[in-house]
Amino acid sequence: MLSVSDAQAIILNLVQPLDRQRDTEVVDLLTADSRILATPVTSLLDFPHWDNSAMDGYAVRYEDVQHSSTEQPAILEIVEEIPAGYQPKSTIQPGQAARIFTGAVIPAGADTVVMQEKTRREENRVFILDAPKPQEFVRHKASFYQAGTQLLPAGIKLNASEIAVLAAAQCPQLSVYRRPRVAIFSTGDELVTVDRPLQPGQIVDSNQYALAALVRQSGAEPLILGIVKDDPVALEKVIAHAIAIADIVLSSGGVSVGDYDYVDKILESLKAKIYIRAVQISPGKPLTVATFPTQNSALYFGLPGNPAAVLVTFWRFVLPAIKKLSGITEGWEPVFLKVRSHEELRSNGKRETYLWGKLHLIDGVYEFHKAGGSHSSGNLINLAQTNALAVLPVGKTLISPQEEVQVLQLCNS
Repeated sequence: MLSVSDAQAIILNLVQPLDRQRDTEVVDLLTADSRILATPVTSLLDFPHWDNSAMDGYAVRYEDVQHSSTEQPAILEIVEEIPAGYQPKSTIQPGQAARIFTGAVIPAGADTVVMQEKTRREENRVFILDAPKPQEFVRHKASFYQAGTQLLPAGIKLNASEIAVLAAAQCPQLSVYRRPRVAIFSTGDELVTVDRPLQPGQIVDSNQYALAALVRQSGAEPLILGIVKDDPVALEKVIAHAIAIADIVLSSGGVSVGDYDYVDKILESLKAKIYIRAVQISPGKPLTVATFPTQNSALYFGLPGNPAAVLVTFWRFVLPAIKKLSGITEGWEPVFLKVRSHEELRSNGKRETYLWGKLHLIDGVYEFHKAGGSHSSGNLINLAQTNALAVLPVGKTLISPQEEVQVLQLCNS
């Protein structure tokens, strides 16, 4: 049985990111939120576009005001008023100043801005009551960014700040990676859809809905293939179809060692190479990971059937794979935080154990509160409204209240 870290390393080594030449599309900036940039962006614009004022005040020549004080203020003639968006007409000469507002163009001849709080105005004259620093409150052209250099690199996720930068740089369209396609299906004769009344022995297939939501949250596109009965012929047909249309395939159920668990046998009949069959994790021990000999075929994840195990194995193994596949250049691995445990946490120590709960900020320190009730892999109910998984390593059976614990913050938090 593989350790969790070894399983993660194998999975990430198997993932090949989307191809920059083949797997991209052009989108409008307004629809680019959360997409992955496929090519570096440069701009023809300098930032700032011109020397401009960082403050409301007066544009002056430093040499005219360098000795100003309340007792001996420099007295300058106001020759122009320059609001934002206005092109100055005057060149500031010795003994002159221009009234200027934040963001407005610095007029020729001026090199410094005196903030208005350090001045007194009388008609067309301004009294400078305090000597500024040289070039104070002047934002110089190209001091933030120089035209023609790289503005944003490829392989980053476009969030609000990046969208703002691209808008300011007048980039109306962008080349982004297409969304990874993730096929999802559930296996089991006992499963029914949400719209059917339950018969004795039946359960609702919640896994498919949870996985579809998680896939969308990850920025990928879910391809829903439904429920497949425990029939080898039907299963082989669905798996063959899934690996042909998707980048990643997620099945839930059918990967244990029961008489009706056919997935691994079918993968072998399709000439799959199986890299992982079980992982030292709780919940989620039965986990199959495989690839196929055909070019550009999918990476296959056979997830457990129990709902909590499905979610934990997705967060721990599938989500990093989707991130790497998507074209992001770094940061695929799960990020763990060290926090304080609110209560006692226990495991049997035989497998790396994940307990779900909530992070709370208490007096400036994050604290993990374990969800109440059973932490059975079949108990889906107390997973609702959780946002973190506490991790007890192999061999660790107890974490006491107020003791430090490592937690994985969940993608739906």
